[in-house]
Amino acid sequence: MGKKKVLDLYRAPFPLYTVKVDATTGLVITAGGGGPSKTGIKNAVHFLDVQMVGKNQYSSSLLHSHDTDTRATINMAVGDGVIAAGQDGTCSLMRFKLCLQKEENSTHRDGNTLARRRSGKAGKGNLENRSTTGDVSDTRNETVQITVTNIAEVLSDLNPHDPLQKVVRFSPDMNLLLTGGTDGYIRVWEFPSLEKKFDFKAHEKEIDDLDMSTISKQLVTVGRDFVCNVWSDNQLVTSLNWLETMPQIAEKTYRYMACRFGNGEDEKDAIRLYTVQIPHKRDKKPPPCYITKWDGKILLPMLTSPCGTEVISCLAVSDSGRFLGLGTVNGSVAVHSAFSLQKLYYVHESHGIVVTDVVFLPNLMKGQNIKGNNKAALLSVAVDSRCQVHTVTKERPIPPWLFFCGLIIVGMLLILQYLFPVLI
Repeated sequence: MGKKKVLDLYRAPFPLYTVKVDATTGLVITAGGGGPSKTGIKNAVHFLDVQMVGKNQYSSSLLHSHDTDTRATINMAVGDGVIAAGQDGTCSLMRFKLCLQKEENSTHRDGNTLARRRSGKAGKGNLENRSTTGDVSDTRNETVQITVTNIAEVLSDLNPHDPLQKVVRFSPDMNLLLTGGTDGYIRVWEFPSLEKKFDFKAHEKEIDDLDMSTISKQLVTVGRDFVCNVWSDNQLVTSLNWLETMPQIAEKTYRYMACRFGNGEDEKDAIRLYTVQIPHKRDKKPPPCYITKWDGKILLPMLTSPCGTEVISCLAVSDSGRFLGLGTVNGSVAVHSAFSLQKLYYVHESHGIVVTDVVFLPNLMKGQNIKGNNKAALLSVAVDSRCQVHTVTKERPIPPWLFFCGLIIVGMLLILQYLFPVLI
């Protein structure tokens, strides 16, 4: 299982740090760059069209590249046609719009808009880059245009030494924009007005992750101070203690790394919280990392399970709530069952270096099934500039003929045992 070779879905001309999926437009959005260094490595946000080819294979086309000048996008949130991008100590908000137009020209550029032609002959919606020569009189060709507009910026980290926004989220109802950074502060703005609602010191050290519940709207934050806190607005509700399920582990030997809310597997109205704990110090014989599943309403631990000795770098939960996606600092990618926390899929060092982000493809993109015959499809990006897709396939049913053969064999054995009880 760990020796499987995964083909690249897309390779960018710069390191990739984050990837998100906009189910409404069907776009996969990934971003990164070389930062302010004068190495010639650009900083950009790329918009991809991902299509299914056959039963279990995917292809991608670059639709648009939005230049972000001297700042690389390290983290990102997407919702309602808006991207909130973490760039150094600021959160840059960009509005994107996708349009389909029938045009004769195959490819053109206009300011910050890139066009790609969609062939109407194929009938499968695959986007293809065409040359400007050839037959351009076919009126069934459509041009895909993506326009990106910078709309606002807010200061999201005020660390006087090296400000860096570590995480950004929209609230589930898209009414709030939340950020966390190296200064340990959570900052909350009303959206889309971007009026500051409040900020507060959530952790003594930098914040690694945050997420908001879809039911209670409670906020969970993870910091490098060994603490995972639960907040109602800016008031502390409680601090979680995963060691209740693992009392044999000494305190402060592990720290929280990530947190995500998700739907409760197959339980209606249930909600789960998942946290990842990684060793605080690395040893020659590395200890395992752990995943803990919590009841998302009462915030009590339900199950803790080890998830390998490779240090986890990122976490994602599928829309269905049935799968967890993990990336590691070694470049490995794994998918676990959200119910049992057991590993279902694993590729050792699928990327050549640390996996920076993972995200599941939704059940539907633009109203169409994008997973095919797979139970889950996970996108991963890394500093090696690659975007890959990892699929958990459905189990093949037992063929009827094999089932009947098994019944015949069992029947014959029972008959022989009845006729010759001494021999059998």
